[in-house]
Amino acid sequence: MMPALDISTSALVAQRLRMNAISSNLANMSSTRNENGEIEPYQARYVVLQTDDSLKTAQGAVGVKVASVETETVEPRYKYEPGNPLAIKSGKWKDYVAYPAVNMTTEMVDALEASRAYEANIGVMEMSKAMAQQTLRILG
Repeated sequence: MMPALDISTSALVAQRLRMNAISSNLANMSSTRNENGEIEPYQARYVVLQTDDSLKTAQGAVGVKVASVETETVEPRYKYEPGNPLAIKSGKWKDYVAYPAVNMTTEMVDALEASRAYEANIGVMEMSKAMAQQTLRILG
């Protein structure tokens, strides 16, 4: 039964990292500067998950791990703001400010999904623990 706990633990870690990326995306929805202070809109980050064959059960269940954290490479959302000091000074987007193309609805749905997956794995861990305790009672 311990592999079941290991598999659920791997899922909890993966979903926590996913929630961190989502919260970062939501927190930076209006960020128009990068870490160095340069004018560059924030690019959303997404966690890519993959199976972890090192965590296996005899029945074929496997764990999950974070394969990578990808940065989205999409065109920013442009908003016409000629008086804004962050407005582009020349070219096609003159007088526009580039904002991150982060969709709040999508991020909230992803957060809800990650939260539900986290809760489901907590439930699996509680059931595995209860089964182990019951087995010990029967054997003891």
